Amino acid sequence: MAADERLICKSEALEDGGLGVRFVVSRWGRDEAAFAIRYHGRVFAYFNRCSHSPVELDWRPGDFFDHSKLYLVCAMHGALFAPDDGRCLMGRCAGKGLESIAVEERDGSVYCLPE
Repeated sequence: MAADERLICKSEALEDGGLGVRFVVSRWGRDEAAFAIRYHGRVFAYFNRCSHSPVELDWRPGDFFDHSKLYLVCAMHGALFAPDDGRCLMGRCAGKGLESIAVEERDGSVYCLPE
């Protein structure tokens, strides 16, 4: 593991379309909420902030997917986002998507990579 990488979770903690793992990223001198999910076998991570309003997305801690397990959904506004790139697909986000975080999965673990 490189010096600036940080362990988010073990790989088995993320099931395809299942609960995500919340974590914190330090950016510009502040701690910001973030999350990692697995979708179609790959891990993706985003800042936990709706692009329409500064609220966290999850309904309950770690619950980011809609009922179909195909989209990430904002608990406040119902906006839908593509899990693989954070694009806003429907809702008040006016074309703005989620801000991604670089992650890497290797040796049975998921790591947050430095910016």
